[in-house]
Amino acid sequence: MEEFEASESATKTKSIYISTVFGIAMVLLMVGLLGLILVHASNLSKYVKENIVVNIFVDESAREADVLQLQHQLENNPMVKQTQYVSKELAARNLQKDLGEDFVKFLGYNPLSQSVDVYLKADYANNKDITKFKDELLKNPMVKEVKYQQSLVDKMNANLTSITLVIFAFAIIFVVVSVGLINNTIRLAIYSQRFLIKSMQLVGATRSFIRKPFILYGIWHGLLGALIAIIILMGTLYTANKTLPELVVLQSYAEFGLVFLVVIGLGIFISGFSTYLAVSKFLRSKTISLYR
Repeated sequence: MEEFEASESATKTKSIYISTVFGIAMVLLMVGLLGLILVHASNLSKYVKENIVVNIFVDESAREADVLQLQHQLENNPMVKQTQYVSKELAARNLQKDLGEDFVKFLGYNPLSQSVDVYLKADYANNKDITKFKDELLKNPMVKEVKYQQSLVDKMNANLTSITLVIFAFAIIFVVVSVGLINNTIRLAIYSQRFLIKSMQLVGATRSFIRKPFILYGIWHGLLGALIAIIILMGTLYTANKTLPELVVLQSYAEFGLVFLVVIGLGIFISGFSTYLAVSKFLRSKTISLYR
């Protein structure tokens, strides 16, 4: 009879721990998904900003060698990510493709100018820095005109800032809720062990001696939950890449690794700390209160 009760108790304890691990895993999975959304949103913002083109048109009399030298100077500018030289012939071919007809043959000459397309780094893709960059360029006598879509830059930055703030605020709220959910899951698991905790205390075990195995189990459960969440996250990323190959340009394995480390850190810390608080609560409780 005693062996049956011990076996039943062990089975019940094991099922409680398994449900605790999966409860932690599901919460950490949501945290990880939110982290991946933040990473993709940040990279999308950077990608959009770095694809804003600043067109630098040079004087008709400028030699190609001089334009290429200007391009080299621009590439050494700390604001510039990359440049592209557009010859008169390339500009004509691009325009013919857009118009769908050969305007050079119709006009009898090529009216387009040589130009350099400049793509700025994301940190400088705003009207203040672009205007400063433009003013510096116009001091060069070879530069005839500098064009970019000013209204688009303003609208883009305003929208991206709003979206980032909303996602960041949502992330903070979600992390707080996640901490609460994991804490409640741990407290329910420790609640089932309250009589064992009090029994150990009554036979003379110190508080630190009682806490230690529970905290180690809590850390272990947090780590297991985090690993389960990461495996599911990796499966989600793999599926997303197969479904939408375009997402590859927004992905950074270093940032994904950071998200996974945060998930593991949160799992270990929250589980360990919540276990410490829950065990301490029952250590302070009177025996009669355990039956309530």
